[in-house]
Amino acid sequence: MKTPDPFTVSRRWMIGALLASAAAPVLADAPSRSLVPRPRPQGAPTPSLQAPQVPGKAASASVQDLITAAQLSGLVGFVVADARSGEVLEQVNATLGLPPASVAKTMTTLYALDALGPSHRFITWLLATGPVHNGVIAGDLILGGGGDPTLSTDGLAKMAKALKAQGVTGVAGRFLVWGGALPQIERIDRNQPEQVAYNPAIGGLNLNFNRVYFEWKRAGSGYSTSLDARSERHRPAVRMASIRVVARPAPLYTFAQGNGVDQWTVAESGLGKGGSRWLPVRQPALYAGQAFQGLAAAFGIRLPDPRETTIAPQGTVLVKQASADLATILKDMLRFSTNMTAEIIGLAAGRARGDAPESLTASAALMNAWLGRTYGLTSARFVDHSGLEGATRIAPADLVQALVLAGPAGPLRGLLRSYAPGEEDMAAGRAVQMAAKTGTLNFVSSLAGYATSQGGRDLVFAILCADATRRDQVPMAEREMPEGGRAWAKRARGLQRALIGRWATVYGA
Repeated sequence: MKTPDPFTVSRRWMIGALLASAAAPVLADAPSRSLVPRPRPQGAPTPSLQAPQVPGKAASASVQDLITAAQLSGLVGFVVADARSGEVLEQVNATLGLPPASVAKTMTTLYALDALGPSHRFITWLLATGPVHNGVIAGDLILGGGGDPTLSTDGLAKMAKALKAQGVTGVAGRFLVWGGALPQIERIDRNQPEQVAYNPAIGGLNLNFNRVYFEWKRAGSGYSTSLDARSERHRPAVRMASIRVVARPAPLYTFAQGNGVDQWTVAESGLGKGGSRWLPVRQPALYAGQAFQGLAAAFGIRLPDPRETTIAPQGTVLVKQASADLATILKDMLRFSTNMTAEIIGLAAGRARGDAPESLTASAALMNAWLGRTYGLTSARFVDHSGLEGATRIAPADLVQALVLAGPAGPLRGLLRSYAPGEEDMAAGRAVQMAAKTGTLNFVSSLAGYATSQGGRDLVFAILCADATRRDQVPMAEREMPEGGRAWAKRARGLQRALIGRWATVYGA
């Protein structure tokens, strides 16, 4: 996609930081640079668990051999089919409902493309309720959000610069922020640790994937700390969040809200000499407003402290900024598995159809019904649009049915991440070109998409592995990095690669 990106921040800088951003299980530090939220942890590279590379059906290991060799607790379900005809070639537990994790985002992508269209853009605007006299707005200035999930601090800086170019230096009235285009939801999944940045609040006005940048340094016998809405170019401070270092062994973080502030504490024992990480924001509209206030000041525009309004703004639009087109946003969402983006796009798709879901569960129910009408899916039980909530269930057969009907030459395949033969060993050695979505939760691993063998045959597949009992038994304090989770994920990914290697050998002609 060559559509201009609204970010002025370097995408290479964001992505490079993203891929290095796994937080240590007992330390507070995480990547110091990342504008794109990190994917759910995928684990270290997995030792190869491949089917034999000798051609011919008789030489290929059986499915049961591969499942047994993986030594994977829990359940495995998969289907592989001919992508053109839909003929099922091999299956295990095909109709068993299992959690798809981030593979759920493939269904959200189909839903959003149908409701919004690939060229849809989200708009953020600045409007005034009165005229500008001698540089001062004779009324209120309102920062309004149309649900853009990709708005960055650098994007806000462009808006502040454009406002300055119109001669604005101040406002006689209030500075208001409005995020009512979508419902404000405090967090995606209440069963996640407080501090994980992939589980923020969402609403109609969002910034930096609704994460605030926490940095700390050793200072004498204590620490100096800061919280800001950082980008590659700007670091506006914010006051809607605070953090306090506390002498305690555990928990690593605590969170509460009071006096309009997200109040964090962090255990001193986990800080080391210094570091940084992103923390989730629970008041996204106010966060964006405070960041804009600081950016506007840098351009010589004095604004009062922002206040949230629930009234849809009316007035004269002074500045309008559009996001990238939806196809570009979806491609990045699938590549980096951004949960917030998936939830916002799912909510926006519901609104575009004339519904007004006020919760993720209600919005996901609308998508379930659409999947049933459009693709004939009977097992879809999504409770969100990202797959972060572990209660979501879908059968491998239904995933494959939707992918077959979407078509191997349809728009979804072009948005999925492509894997060349041998890349990251995901394509099982030397056999297939693959376009797929991975998904990982604690003791859940999934992979679904399209594969083209060297013989030119198009396959579609869905592999879901889950130990729901073990996942549910993990204490909240350990859910950011549970004991045994990384090793389990390695075995699951190894099984997925082995199955793809088998299918390329057996069904590739």
